Amino acid sequence: MFDLTLPARTPLPQPPFLPTTRAEMDAIGWDSLDILLVTGDAYVDHPSFGVPLLGRWLVGHGYRVGIVAQPRWKDEGQGIADLARMGRPRLFAGVSAGALDSMLAHYTAFRKKRHDDAYTPGGEAGSRPNRAVIVYAGLIRKAFPGLPLLAGGIEASLRRITHYDFWADSLRRSILFDARLDILSCGMGERALLDVARRLDAVAELVGDLSVLEPVDGELWPDLWAGIPGTARLVKTASIPSDAEELDGLELVRLPSHDEMLAVPRAYLDGTVRLERETHQSRRILAQPNGDRTVLLMPPAAPLTTEELDGLYALPFSRRPHPSYKEPIPAVEMIATSITTHRGCGGGCSFCSLALHQGRRFEEVASRQNALPPCRAAVPFPTWAARARICGARPAASILPSADATAACIRPSAKAFPWISAPASISSATCRPRPA
Repeated sequence: MFDLTLPARTPLPQPPFLPTTRAEMDAIGWDSLDILLVTGDAYVDHPSFGVPLLGRWLVGHGYRVGIVAQPRWKDEGQGIADLARMGRPRLFAGVSAGALDSMLAHYTAFRKKRHDDAYTPGGEAGSRPNRAVIVYAGLIRKAFPGLPLLAGGIEASLRRITHYDFWADSLRRSILFDARLDILSCGMGERALLDVARRLDAVAELVGDLSVLEPVDGELWPDLWAGIPGTARLVKTASIPSDAEELDGLELVRLPSHDEMLAVPRAYLDGTVRLERETHQSRRILAQPNGDRTVLLMPPAAPLTTEELDGLYALPFSRRPHPSYKEPIPAVEMIATSITTHRGCGGGCSFCSLALHQGRRFEEVASRQNALPPCRAAVPFPTWAARARICGARPAASILPSADATAACIRPSAKAFPWISAPASISSATCRPRPA
């Protein structure tokens, strides 16, 4: 296991917006970045957008974070220039395709090209590439050779093992291979991202500059990525004994190999069902061999506590697009005055990928008193209209399950209904703050 003491840094002051250029870094007194986050969405400083939320979370834990939103990808030189404009980050770079899978953002279910993108200024299509995680990861590798690289978000998370690609009508191997990732964050990324930052920070404090280290078997430091909940990584197949039933004190579940899934359709079905079941139950380590490398998946990370969730959503989000944008971003109209009171979903609907992304659970609930400040912060918006547009988790705002009931049942389709055990926090579909 990783053997260095993890540092605990003093929280940094939160800037009006996380920097996107060197000039913005200078304005807040930062001479360099610790972490660079790259996203396929426009930069909207709102907690409904994952990358800005994670960026502020990391700043709140003492790390200087910059954002590059929708780097130019059609010309490699321009893309590299966009990524390099704030300098090489000290610790690592993180990549996300954005709030929506890039292929879904570009194509309909009939494989017809979409003509707009709600997460781009002016709704213009084409500002992010197909399979954005792979493209952005390739640009980062060229801009910053040797820099540790992490990916997360819905696009990366759903491709953590062999998966069916609807647009190519074929099975593709884990995105860890094609994007050449060091580690992949599955589901909600706050804990995993912070753990990665602290581990790399501990190594950097010891050696001074991570760029002087030469990777050994894909790691800059022994067991650097080992045992981080909510992550997937590649290890040597030979490093896992063929008769091993446990790893790191947890039961090991072996999935059909990539080659088996290609050869036997039933093996692909069995592997996918096992992945979903284990993601829901959050107890075991999963392994999927692919030649001399194996995808190793840790159990999902523990959900944030009520106190942590309150603190996260109390951060000073401007709830607005970055001021550099001249055109409106269509997605902002819907979420500008939305208030998050809970996360997750207790259901297992067959058409929905949320449970496979982050597990079928519903434990993270904001306290009533701490949901009111975000409501008041949203009041000045023209779209406020005396109530929050959305209150709750984006895909499951009206589902209030019992955590005990969903934990006890292993069926993916199991649901618990409000009258079984409704949380004692805000539970309505709208949120009316008291007068200030």
